[in-house]
Amino acid sequence: MLTAHGSADPRSAVTTHAVADEIRRQRPDIDVLVAFCENSEPNLRDVLAGLHGRPAVVTPLLLASAYHARVDIPAMVAESGTEVVQADTLGEDPRLVDVLAQRLAQRGVESHHTDTGVLVVAVGSSHTAANAQTATLAATLAQGRQWAGTEVVYATGPQPSVAEGIASLRRAGASRIVLAPWFIAPGRITDRVAAIAASAGVEMAEPLGAHHLVAATVLDRFDHAVARRLAA
Repeated sequence: MLTAHGSADPRSAVTTHAVADEIRRQRPDIDVLVAFCENSEPNLRDVLAGLHGRPAVVTPLLLASAYHARVDIPAMVAESGTEVVQADTLGEDPRLVDVLAQRLAQRGVESHHTDTGVLVVAVGSSHTAANAQTATLAATLAQGRQWAGTEVVYATGPQPSVAEGIASLRRAGASRIVLAPWFIAPGRITDRVAAIAASAGVEMAEPLGAHHLVAATVLDRFDHAVARRLAA
């Protein structure tokens, strides 16, 4: 049960369904359902109600272990009274960092570009531990690369902000700055970030999207959840 945040922006749901299609392509033996926590349809509550006793794994299409993964989804599962398992979030998986690097490469950012600063933009959370995990992306992405600097900033919530990150990379000597969205899908927040980037004269790569490595990471979380259930 691929469960995304949901958004008023239809591009978010389109991306979620595209990830589901890629999961089906990789694992045709699995029945893949799509659900959303809010704003988009079908809602997770309704999908849970339609299981009718079938075993299922609620597998979040979420990067951070923040409110939806820690509070919202477990509450809806408990409310449904169904016997389902919740998988872990995707986190800072190396496969997703590879996708992030590929999106940067599509903007012409290569490892040896010493004049380039890379700003990873995440959504931000009220959960301090989730932000701390996201912050590790800077060092992971920079490993083996000769960029002028790599930093993580947040589109909402905690500091530093996108504007502060751009200023910091310029102080570090970056003559070119490229924003790397740590988002699965485009939406209103990424549009806001793109507007900030455009006004500051910097570039922005595409979100992770329905990449085959995103689907593979989802399946990894699914498989681990199933294994935990069988071992219990």
